[in-house]
Amino acid sequence: MAAFPGNDGPSARRRVRTYPMRRTVFVLGVLGALVTGGFLAARGMFRWAVGHPGTATLVTVLVLPFVLALVVVAVRGMPRLRELRRAARVGKAEAEAEVAKAVAAEEAAPAVVDEPEPTVVMWSVEDFLAMDAYAFEQAIARLCERDGCRDVQVVGGAGDLGADVLAITSDGRRIIVQCKRYCATNKVGSQDMQRFGGTCYTVHEADVAAVVTTSAFTEPATEYADTCGIRCFDGDRLVAWSNGTGPTPWG
Repeated sequence: MAAFPGNDGPSARRRVRTYPMRRTVFVLGVLGALVTGGFLAARGMFRWAVGHPGTATLVTVLVLPFVLALVVVAVRGMPRLRELRRAARVGKAEAEAEVAKAVAAEEAAPAVVDEPEPTVVMWSVEDFLAMDAYAFEQAIARLCERDGCRDVQVVGGAGDLGADVLAITSDGRRIIVQCKRYCATNKVGSQDMQRFGGTCYTVHEADVAAVVTTSAFTEPATEYADTCGIRCFDGDRLVAWSNGTGPTPWG
C-alpha cells in the first residue's frame, strides 16, 4: 500500500528538520549584519570625531540631551505600556466572555414559532342552500348573536305567525326575522310578504322587521315591503352580512 505523500519516508523527515535550521541561519545572518553595520558606523564616527574634535564636541552637546530625554521617556513609559497591554488583555477577555454569554443565551432561548393565521371562512349562497329549513333559521340566529343581539330565539315552525327568529339588538330594538330558504328560481312573492307584514308589527310588536332569503324578491313584494317598512335581504345581501362585508338587517 503506497504511503500518503508528505507523511512518511526519510526525505520528508529531512525536510522537516531543515526548516528550523534555515530559520536559525537566517536570524544569525541578520544579527551579524546589524552588528557589523553598527561596528563600522561607530568606527567611522570615532574617526570623524578624532579628526574634528571641536565639531564633535558641539554635536555631542546638542544631541546628547535629546538622546537622554528619549531614554528617560522610554524607561518611564515601559510600566505604562505594560499597564495598557494588561488592560487590553483584560478587555479582550471580558469581551470574549460577553460574546460567549450572548451565544449561550441565544442557543438556550426557545425557538419562536410563528402561529398560523386563522382560516377565514367565506360564506356563499350554496352553503345556506345546503342546509335544511331549521338549520337555516339557526344560522340566521347565530349571525344575530355574532353581531351583538341578545335574547335570540328561534321560533320557526307551525303556528309561528311569520316569525322565525326573534332578538333584541344592541341598542334595544326588537327585531323579527322571517327566513326563506328558496332556490334561485323561487323568489319571495307579494303574498309571502303580506302574510309577514300582517303579523310582524301587530302580533310580534317588532321595531325592525326583515325577510332574509337565499333567492330574491319579486317586484310586487319589494313594493309592499317598502310601503310597510319591511327590510328585504336577498341572497347577495345575506352573503355580504355573513362575511362581514355588508350591513345587518337592522343596521
